Amino acid sequence: MKESSVKVTFAGNPLTLLGNEVKVGDKAPDFIAVGAGLSPVKLSDFEGKIVIIAVYPSIDTSVCAAQNRRFNAEANQLKDVVVLSVSCDLPFAQSRFCAAEGLENIKTISDHKDLDFGEKYGFVIKELRLLARGTVIIDKAGTVQYAEYVPEVTNEPDYEAALAVVKAL
Repeated sequence: MKESSVKVTFAGNPLTLLGNEVKVGDKAPDFIAVGAGLSPVKLSDFEGKIVIIAVYPSIDTSVCAAQNRRFNAEANQLKDVVVLSVSCDLPFAQSRFCAAEGLENIKTISDHKDLDFGEKYGFVIKELRLLARGTVIIDKAGTVQYAEYVPEVTNEPDYEAALAVVKAL
């Protein structure tokens, strides 16, 4: 896996991202990850819909939990939009969290097995084998319309900027 030019830190310490950085205007690469019930999930399963990909390191941290709660709440108000919540957590942990929190509007998927999403979108943290925090928005035609790699992994993403793009589509 090649190193990305994107710079991120964790608590001020520099990290190395691996994979291919996606940019606005790119054709969104298809990927495969593992969903609830250990079933495969692909981006192409959501063809013709607006897709928000909420990327985070681990569901068991307060910032990641807040990110999932926020996107779940927003998804309830958006039409024809799918929110994919992606981390390297196992599907069991993701499902446990969503059940405990009552989150029903996001689809959690795990990139733990192959890091296919992380590599194709440039979110793999080399030092931790986790995904960095960020948001990617893909329009109905499969084109990347927004890509945020949060510079400090312990910070939340820019929800307002991401949601403004979604609402404009």
